[in-house]
Amino acid sequence: MLRYKCKKDNIITKNSICPVCGGRSKLESSDIYWCHNCKVPLYEKVCKCCNTQGERITTDIRPVFPQERLLLELIWNKAPGTYEKSSVWNCSGNYYYIDGKRIRFSVKDLKNIDADLVRKRYFQEEKNINRQYFDEYIDRFVKANSDRYEFIVKEATDYIRGSVKGYTVMDMFVSFSGGKDSTVTSDLVIRALSEPKILHIFGDTTLEFPETIKYVERFKKEHPKTPVLSSRNKDKDFEELCQLVGPPSRVMRWCCTVFKTGAIQRKIKSLFKNKNKIITFYGIRRSESKSRSKYERETEGSKITKQITISPIIDWMDFDVWLYILTTKIDFNNAYRLGYARVGCWCCPNNSGWSEFLSKIHMKEQSDKFRKMLIDFAIKIGKPDAEVYVDDGKWKARQGGNGVEYAGKTAVSFEPCALEENAFNYQLLRPITEELYELFKPFGYINFDLGNKRLGEVYVTRKNAMPVLKLQGRIGSNTLKVTIVDYHIDGAKSVKTAEEKVKCQITKYQMCMGCRACESICKYNAIVIKEGKEGISYRILDDKCKRCMECVNHYTGGCYMRKVLATKKDK
Repeated sequence: MLRYKCKKDNIITKNSICPVCGGRSKLESSDIYWCHNCKVPLYEKVCKCCNTQGERITTDIRPVFPQERLLLELIWNKAPGTYEKSSVWNCSGNYYYIDGKRIRFSVKDLKNIDADLVRKRYFQEEKNINRQYFDEYIDRFVKANSDRYEFIVKEATDYIRGSVKGYTVMDMFVSFSGGKDSTVTSDLVIRALSEPKILHIFGDTTLEFPETIKYVERFKKEHPKTPVLSSRNKDKDFEELCQLVGPPSRVMRWCCTVFKTGAIQRKIKSLFKNKNKIITFYGIRRSESKSRSKYERETEGSKITKQITISPIIDWMDFDVWLYILTTKIDFNNAYRLGYARVGCWCCPNNSGWSEFLSKIHMKEQSDKFRKMLIDFAIKIGKPDAEVYVDDGKWKARQGGNGVEYAGKTAVSFEPCALEENAFNYQLLRPITEELYELFKPFGYINFDLGNKRLGEVYVTRKNAMPVLKLQGRIGSNTLKVTIVDYHIDGAKSVKTAEEKVKCQITKYQMCMGCRACESICKYNAIVIKEGKEGISYRILDDKCKRCMECVNHYTGGCYMRKVLATKKDK
């Protein structure tokens, strides 16, 4: 487990105050040792196999499988099989540890490697890989750390059992990604509850590694009693969206919202719509990233269907995850054997340079196609040296919609009406349809009878029929006049503030591409977005909408895509 200490180095729990010195807890890195006799990493300082005292080498470590070892030999211009009899591991901080010797690995140097040549040699030599010595080291690793294994398994299973008291198997599911962490979480949950019938939801982003898809299929066959359902956005195509709004970047990961979050939330809502509370088991770990280091082991969502998120292995290291997998000998995603440290979306902007190089070896066709798409986009937005922009990874840092044609829809052109107070004339980029009125439902209730139908007047009223807004615009026209009758919308203190909220919904109307971000954040399941032959349908259900304004206020400018494509001029 990860350890937390106060400023006086007393071990305490996360987010607590030390009773001795009054200091708050801070994350303390774990120590991993090396047994020079057995040639395996240890959690405890003394090796259980040979009683030898180990040497501290790192804070975390993972095994290097024979496939990755062969690739390293080729990259380092070593003869294939050079390290066949060696114990090879990968440490935190981009180091490899080979038979007790630390070797620095520079990802930057991979740019100077001929990936096509390495790929050709790799597949020539792959059939000659010998696993004998690797398996022997793994057996020693498992034996030397058996006490650690027993401790983490007992702690996690006890926690799982205690967390689900009062719930049935019909009230829970495992969020299953096909990665090592969700694989371990799945196995722990099934073992702890002695219940193989727990639902698994696989979030298929359509950008999965080929090995992930293969593993999920193997998992289904090996667990015939475990229902595995996929959540997938079948309406959207990743490449088409990249053409429209540009590829995702580290700060603009629209792909997560469009292909993961939205699809999973829709699946959950459809499966558990009559449940008051459900439990979700996640394989999230704090050591994975700085942002996840702040996560809690158990959290409760704020939706009407209360979703309690439980993360049994949140404090596990890579060391622990692999110790569990290699001890239990459960099947896992073969992408890890190839050298991938993480297996989310294969083209994620957060992927490391090593991951990108691996894709050039094992996913050449997809990798080349993606690179070409990135270069074409760079040229489209006016980058002077598109190939350098892409190969140096600068596309990953892209912000906003500068140069993107679709970003023009973020603008809302308007001018105050000279003849009527608190009235604004908007020039829309999209003709008025019945759908426009749906987007004004968060402000109140749409009343088509109060206004002058000949002038295209529609009122938005409170529950007592008192007008809040008057909309004037004929179907098919691009001109909309909005009169703010009562500016106290969602506590607004001025007409200007109320008008900003109106603009949010007009922006959403112009930009909506069915990303389902609004649908995902609605606490009351009141928003229904569908995509058909006639385009995108955006509906707000009157009987479910509580007029909480969350769908208006949650994102900058009211629209997730507006937030993604905001240009410097917009900010």
